[in-house]
Amino acid sequence: MDILQIVVLGIVASILYIILKDINTSFAFFIIIITGIVIFLVIIKQIGSIFQLIESLGEKANIDGMYLETILKIIGIAYIAELGANITKDAGLNSIAAKIELAGKIFILLLSIPIITAVIEAILSFLPPT
Repeated sequence: MDILQIVVLGIVASILYIILKDINTSFAFFIIIITGIVIFLVIIKQIGSIFQLIESLGEKANIDGMYLETILKIIGIAYIAELGANITKDAGLNSIAAKIELAGKIFILLLSIPIITAVIEAILSFLPPT
């Protein structure tokens, strides 16, 4: 499924939602959720290809696998948190969406601690001892 098919799917789902929201709100929202899940499942394949490319580039550049794996996890958390937040925003639950976004940021911060530590240690190794 290429981008054109995804856009058409999104437009059709949006039109169905507009038509059905006055008739049956819960079914209309269900269409939006299913459409989001289908689009997410389609792009997961593409994300897998990107991850494989990043891993192969990391191996060629002799980057420690732990750092690369952490960066890929951070990217995954960001996308999943954004998807969850957008779905809850679509449901009109902005406060829950904000909590999902906050949780995503906290998990990203937790995962980034080893990378931040390595960067600080590298900077300190360049400084003369005092």
